[in-house]
Amino acid sequence: MDKKLVSFIVAGDPNIEATLRFMRALSKYSDIIELGIPFSDPMADGETIQKANVRALKGGMKVSKVFDIIREFRRYSSTPVVVMTYYNPVFNMGVENFVRRLKEVGGNGLIVVDLPVEEAGDYLSICRRYNIGTVFLAAPNTPEERLREIDRACSLFLYLVSLYGTTGVREDISNLAINFLKRAKKICKNPIYVGFGISRKEHARRFIEAGADGVVVGSAYVKIIERYGDSEETVRKLEEKCKELKEGVLEGSKNTLLRR
Repeated sequence: MDKKLVSFIVAGDPNIEATLRFMRALSKYSDIIELGIPFSDPMADGETIQKANVRALKGGMKVSKVFDIIREFRRYSSTPVVVMTYYNPVFNMGVENFVRRLKEVGGNGLIVVDLPVEEAGDYLSICRRYNIGTVFLAAPNTPEERLREIDRACSLFLYLVSLYGTTGVREDISNLAINFLKRAKKICKNPIYVGFGISRKEHARRFIEAGADGVVVGSAYVKIIERYGDSEETVRKLEEKCKELKEGVLEGSKNTLLRR
């Protein structure tokens, strides 16, 4: 199975038109675009992505406009789009209405960060009805039986959080993350993608070599957007970073094959 690079940005940071340009740049090397709906209390996110949420909300970003972004993106690219959100925006719109609209505009999957798998029965049924893929997160302290339950609820991939705490750029990856990945690979049937703290080519390579089926990168891109704003320099820097990370994925995949 080909190893994947998932690239995350916040919808509307700093505006809709810029988001579309950024998505097109990232789609050149990404296998999946993860598009975050800005939320006023993003508890799973570190300072970098929290600031992006604030910028997007101040710019007038609304949930309904996320569907417009995906619809417009579909004019240029077939790269799968997974929406990341908290449950409140989904609940306010109505779960079925939200999922149906996501399907209609060309979305492929959904991550609802704060929806416990134990309470997701109706949500999962609706996603299956509209063929929207589901992704749930698991942390290093997730017990084995709950990890199995999370795995059963996923239809796209299982998202392993590589560390305790929130998202953000890290200098290195820990043995905790590698050991958690190896444990999960023995238990789970779904593809396993690792995220939180991955920001460099060598990070991506090491996780792929350790058995990950993909990596998720967000803060590294969002920091570029924070620094350069709505500019051509941002587009260029995003493309460079995405290419670097994809090279790490490909190198890790190649090294894995050579060891077999």
